[in-house]
Amino acid sequence: MGKKLYVGNLSFNVDSNQLAGVFSDFGTVDSANVITDRDTGRSKGFAFVEMSQDGEALAALEKLNGSDLEGRAMNVSEAKPQAPREGSRGRFSSRSSY
Repeated sequence: MGKKLYVGNLSFNVDSNQLAGVFSDFGTVDSANVITDRDTGRSKGFAFVEMSQDGEALAALEKLNGSDLEGRAMNVSEAKPQAPREGSRGRFSSRSSY
C-alpha cells in the first residue's frame, strides 16, 4: 500500500516533473501533482506526491522535510484525507435549476 505526502512551501517555479525527480531518489513515485490556480495556471506553492511503498514515503518525508528546493525549505508531511466542503452540492445537485 502506498502513501500520499503533502509538500508545502514550494517555489512557484517547481513543476510536477521536477518534484517527482526529487522524490524518486527515495523510491517509486506513482504521481506528483503541483497544485495550480484554476484561472491563472500558476502554482499555489504546494503539491501532493504518491509513493508506492510506505517505507519509501517515510524515508522521503524524513530526509526531505526542511530541505532546500529552489531556495525554499520544503514542508513534507503525510497528507490528510480531504474533508468534504460545507455547503457544496456538486454540479448536478437535485436542487439546482437548469
